Amino acid sequence: MARSTGFFHHIGTFLLFAATVLLIVTCISAPVVHSLALMKVKLGDNGDSTVNFGTFGHCQSSDSGDDCSPSQVGYNPAAVLAEADGTVFSDYAESTTRALTKAMILHPIACGLNFIAFLLALGAGMVGSFLASVVALLAFLTTAVACIIDFVLFSIVKSNVNDRGEQTGSGAWFGAAAWTILVAAVCSLVGAVVVFFTCCSSRLHKRRGVVAKDEFVSPPRARRRRRFW
Repeated sequence: MARSTGFFHHIGTFLLFAATVLLIVTCISAPVVHSLALMKVKLGDNGDSTVNFGTFGHCQSSDSGDDCSPSQVGYNPAAVLAEADGTVFSDYAESTTRALTKAMILHPIACGLNFIAFLLALGAGMVGSFLASVVALLAFLTTAVACIIDFVLFSIVKSNVNDRGEQTGSGAWFGAAAWTILVAAVCSLVGAVVVFFTCCSSRLHKRRGVVAKDEFVSPPRARRRRRFW
């Protein structure tokens, strides 16, 4: 039973590591890696031009090369598309998307929390497993919030671009970095549950082992029969 618990603990540890790697992929999306995006927008009126929106900025790729924004916390996707292909956003949609891009600072925070949980789980001790499960739960909540923000933000962008696609000829879809953060949230959740379960299971087995050892070392004394004389 103890071997089974240890095996599941290693699975939970691996899932936390996988979540960390997947979040790194999301964090290095455009403008760091030009072609890696949370959302891609194909510009219909500009030949083969594509705008790649990432965590800390965007890149516009064309036959002449890539034109990328500087890496920063928060940018304005509506203004980028209005300049690129004339896509019109309402004032509410523009202010909402601009505000939500600032919340994408949660991406590296979630990545760091998952990595800390992985290091704690790697120790495989009872105290380390408990701390790992607590940090992993916090990491999952942070990752889930970041994932929800990403999909809400770029769903607004996608809706505006595709609704006006007949006039502009542009089309938008979610990029690979959007799916990596979604899978990272799932890995973080399952990893937190598995590590917490193995922590509780190990503690229970340890307690039972101590009780059994005490009973073996100190067996109950047999009651002495009194002689009849």
